[in-house]
Amino acid sequence: MRSSSRHRRLASLFLTLATACLAGTAAPGAYAADVEPTAAGTYVALGDSYAVAPGTRVYDNPDDPCRRGPLAYPRLWAQQHPSYAFVEASCSGATTAELQSRQVPRLTADTTLVTVQVGGNDVGVVDTMTHCILTIDDKDCVAGVEAAKATATGSLPSALASTYASVRAKAPNAKVVVVGYPRLYTIGGTCGIFGLSDTERTALNSLADTLDSVLADQATRAGFTFLDPRPAFDPHTICSHAETWVTSLEWDKINESYHPNKAGHQYGYLPLLTALAG
Repeated sequence: MRSSSRHRRLASLFLTLATACLAGTAAPGAYAADVEPTAAGTYVALGDSYAVAPGTRVYDNPDDPCRRGPLAYPRLWAQQHPSYAFVEASCSGATTAELQSRQVPRLTADTTLVTVQVGGNDVGVVDTMTHCILTIDDKDCVAGVEAAKATATGSLPSALASTYASVRAKAPNAKVVVVGYPRLYTIGGTCGIFGLSDTERTALNSLADTLDSVLADQATRAGFTFLDPRPAFDPHTICSHAETWVTSLEWDKINESYHPNKAGHQYGYLPLLTALAG
């Protein structure tokens, strides 16, 4: 009787232990099945044509006026960081006003990274470039550039300040990177006498410098980080001896002209953004 009783108690103890072990091993699996993986963060790209696909000639939909495509630097960064949720709000032709009304609403309190590239359309860079291409007299081109620079130093700062304040209000915890514009030309380079003169090329480079100076100043005031592409792009501008990272005038594809090409996005903007954002 004693032996039988002891055997029953041992059997009961083993059963209890086995049940506990099974419960302990099953719980983690059941818990994992119920929990969705959490994204490392959310990246939202805001901007104009420099932040989308003009210049790369590769588009999601060639008829889409935003002209987005897979080879632009925000897409490339997102591809390299698949743990991030990615929102592409950038659209070709955007101004600061349009960015505030149509793109900033895509931000949320959970946004962790934002790139903002806007300002060129506010000062009429496209019209200024077109004017310089079509005018015969260097003085006309230079005068147009000076007018654009006056807008950049006059009305653009307040427009940027308002835009950046809207970004911070919608994404209070995000790292915000303000992305600048490259110079277009190597002066005295390999272009020779054809096309724009060195006087016109120098004037257009000065417009990029003025625009970037304003962007950098307003980014600092807002507590944002400024990405300056000029040192990286300078050896690869139009008329340089190296591979060019920006497109020259293309009469068959006017809207491709004077934008970063595939190499400009991949080897120019992407490494700079990675260095700042990780």
